[in-house]
Amino acid sequence: QVQLLESGGGLVQAGGSLRLSCAASGRTFSSYTMGWFRQAPGKEREFVAGISSSGTTTLEDSVKGRFTISRDNSKNTVNLQMNSLNPEDTAVYYCAARVGNIYRSAATYNYWGQGTQVTVSA
Repeated sequence: QVQLLESGGGLVQAGGSLRLSCAASGRTFSSYTMGWFRQAPGKEREFVAGISSSGTTTLEDSVKGRFTISRDNSKNTVNLQMNSLNPEDTAVYYCAARVGNIYRSAATYNYWGQGTQVTVSA
């Protein structure tokens, strides 16, 4: 069982940066693949970035070169550094965990946080 809690969301102007963090409970955090997803109003939840237990990362094409995902197993945290934000990045951002490889499908993730709002103004 893993419990996840996101933080770091907020309001930022276009071109700005935010750093999201996800704190996980449980002694087996290092064995989980972690993912960041986002959901804008009226849209489906979409994959943003993932990091495997071994540190392999995958980024959605629209955020490559702008976002970075990282994890600190000693602190049970996974972070999403978001730079050069634009209004299209506005969404609720969710942290998720699964056992196994990185998958882009939200349905394959077993544990979810409550989400944190990111709003980018033009």
